[in-house]
Amino acid sequence: MDRLFRGLDFLLNLEFSRFNNRIERHVDALEKALDTGSPKVTLILALVTGTELHPDIQSLLNHEVGKRNWAEEMVDYKVVDLRGLYREILGEHADRSITLEVSLDGVGKETYPYTAYYGTASAAEITEWYEVHERHLFTRNIRDVLDVSDVSDVNNRIRATLLEQPEHFWYFSNGITLLCDRVRKKGKGAFVPGTGAGFVLEGASVVNGAQTVSAMHRAMQRNPVSTALGRVLVRIISLEDCPHGFGDQVTVSTNTQNPIEERDFKSRDPIQIGLRDDFALSLGRTYVIKRGEPDPDPGSGCSMTEAAVALAATHRSAELGALTKRDEAQLWEKENYRELFGKSPGGPLGAHRVWRCVELLRTVRVTLDHQRNNLFGRAASAAGHGDLLITHVVFRLLDTEGIDEENTDWAAQLSRVPELVVRALGWLVVTVDIRYGRKSHILTTSHTPERARLVARHILERMTSGDPAPDNADYRVDEPSNGRRTRSTSAVNVLVRARRIPDGPVLEFRPVTRMDRQHLPPWIATAPDRGRAVWRNDTARPLVWEADGEAYAAGPLVRRMRGEAMDNHQQVQGTLYWHIPGEGSLYDIAKELRAEDELAAEEP
Repeated sequence: MDRLFRGLDFLLNLEFSRFNNRIERHVDALEKALDTGSPKVTLILALVTGTELHPDIQSLLNHEVGKRNWAEEMVDYKVVDLRGLYREILGEHADRSITLEVSLDGVGKETYPYTAYYGTASAAEITEWYEVHERHLFTRNIRDVLDVSDVSDVNNRIRATLLEQPEHFWYFSNGITLLCDRVRKKGKGAFVPGTGAGFVLEGASVVNGAQTVSAMHRAMQRNPVSTALGRVLVRIISLEDCPHGFGDQVTVSTNTQNPIEERDFKSRDPIQIGLRDDFALSLGRTYVIKRGEPDPDPGSGCSMTEAAVALAATHRSAELGALTKRDEAQLWEKENYRELFGKSPGGPLGAHRVWRCVELLRTVRVTLDHQRNNLFGRAASAAGHGDLLITHVVFRLLDTEGIDEENTDWAAQLSRVPELVVRALGWLVVTVDIRYGRKSHILTTSHTPERARLVARHILERMTSGDPAPDNADYRVDEPSNGRRTRSTSAVNVLVRARRIPDGPVLEFRPVTRMDRQHLPPWIATAPDRGRAVWRNDTARPLVWEADGEAYAAGPLVRRMRGEAMDNHQQVQGTLYWHIPGEGSLYDIAKELRAEDELAAEEP
């Protein structure tokens, strides 16, 4: 169990080099998922037998999950047996046609050009569909069943309605659409419009409303009495007499009609219309306020959403930035929106301030992105998730007195940003480590209003005190080029002196930074021996590269590899890149030896 959660923490801290090479094919997808506002992680525990988990194990699981969910629901787990695991893997790919029995009230019928029925179903019945058929209920749906998990924001809102206002659910929901190969009426007698009727659906699948189905199921588990009052509109479309491909057209069409969001209502606000006009008249730039319109080129303007994010980041309280990192939709909630844009058009907020805040956020992000190329682990996570928090800090350190005035030299302030960002990034990692521990997640701090406020205040105090900023050396791959002995050399000396590794093991190369992961795996794939080296206990050249049979020091070898693969010739900590499978990198093994030596030295 400890390894499971250590592995999870490695993922959340972007420490992909901790895993074997098989993770490389998934890293791009993992980074994109972890860079989203609020990533969701489901741990799958596969059991060989059908027995339930021991209560002690369940308690440990709940404790560890709870530690990571104290601020927001980010991690959950699911227990499956071998049969369940087989279904998890093959699920929607397995050719399993289901037959569904449906009972509707107030039934109506469409006969031209194709047969369809519609009516109202109870939450209890919908829940039963899900319990019996699970993911097979969504075979034809565009969304994978994992996309409709109960932790999504949409599902949370659906579930809240069912639990708090179940009698209103029919009015608030868009309903559920079912496709089937054939539909038959249950029971005897002719169809009577407006009455109740039962149907048998052969080859049935929910193609729209999957989130509604799964949310109903979860709400029923939480409060069956309240949820049972919920009802929902259901459409049944029979494909029996439809032309080939019509079912796919229905599936695509019902899933591509974008719902109206709160942001869309704000685009009609006179404040936004006024800003759009002010951008054009005062700046000669474009301010896009309608969702769906293409964003302007970066130099030509910005969107209302980008402006809102920038204003949240530069707000006097870091809490708004944290709320934004968790869910941008919160920007458009009434109180938050007023905090950002004011209560009426013609107020103090003008195009100059908005545009300059956007420029600041962009400059911070560009600097962090550049820094991230040489960072790994917690510092890389801070560079990825700390953009709004760091923007908040930097804004406080700039001269913003004339930010609303046309003739202010804002370019002079922006020129200070890169240096301030580097310092703030160093203090961010150290502050989180000290306050919440090195095992805490930077992501959690950036998403938690109270933590963000406290951390931002501490960083500001340190940066205004004149103390030199930490350099994140423990999370950098680049080495100083000033002639001093490098950490890679020091690590090799420790390993050779202790004879910790015998001569002969084959080491694996594992990329460390985001840039490494983008360029080196494809380059190694063309000649796999590039990714292997044989260890020998030699302090000068301990690695014999299988690609050419020559001996190298760790740093120069990695520098050569990065030079050939990505035209980057900087000096790096080569011992971070070379791993003994199952034991860790040369750097990590040397670090453990140093810790053992220090512990032994302290003993009487």
